[in-house]
Amino acid sequence: MPWTVYILQCADKTLYTGITTDMETRIAKHEKGTGAKYTRGRAPYHILYTELHDTKSSALKREAEIKSFGRDRKLQLAATIAVSS
Repeated sequence: MPWTVYILQCADKTLYTGITTDMETRIAKHEKGTGAKYTRGRAPYHILYTELHDTKSSALKREAEIKSFGRDRKLQLAATIAVSS
């Protein structure tokens, strides 16, 4: 099953980067407040960016890389590549 690296924009305009094998279920968890601690109380969310990876290892590496980006660079990434989900 492919892994998805994603960037969410929260209601307060902050960005969250994560990985999952089931985007629909993961977003539902964020919405219910059982997803990442950071996203609790920041709903609703807008998916800005997704990309697929064949392995968890490559998804984790890419997630770490994107998390190291500043806000502007994350927004540039989201603007140049359409959401694929």
